[in-house]
Amino acid sequence: MKDVFFADDAPKPAGPYSHAVRGGDTIYLAGQGPWDPQTGDPPDGFEEQARQTFRNLEGAARAAGASLADAVRIGVYLRDMKDFPVLNKVYEEFVPSPFPARTTIQSDLPGFAIEIDAVLYVGG
Repeated sequence: MKDVFFADDAPKPAGPYSHAVRGGDTIYLAGQGPWDPQTGDPPDGFEEQARQTFRNLEGAARAAGASLADAVRIGVYLRDMKDFPVLNKVYEEFVPSPFPARTTIQSDLPGFAIEIDAVLYVGG
């Protein structure tokens, strides 16, 4: 059995997917980008796009009854790897230690700088 969740405080999905899906003790968060849920626009600059992306990811986690503190894996997709040091700074604002496993790759993101997905564990 699986449960699906949609966050009120994250942008509406841009396609046929759920913000979060729970299967047993695991919650899978769909990739979130930097769009402000109120305006539909991404903020200017990489650092603010990263913060908005993490806020959107947090919203998806909250909708499923969890938080980024429950993350066991995070995937980060950057348009430009030169943003990696700034990503690490913002990452620590939103993801508490002990840190989950993480993969960061360069990706051809059309018109935005960052996307992040996550897997959360909420079991005993």
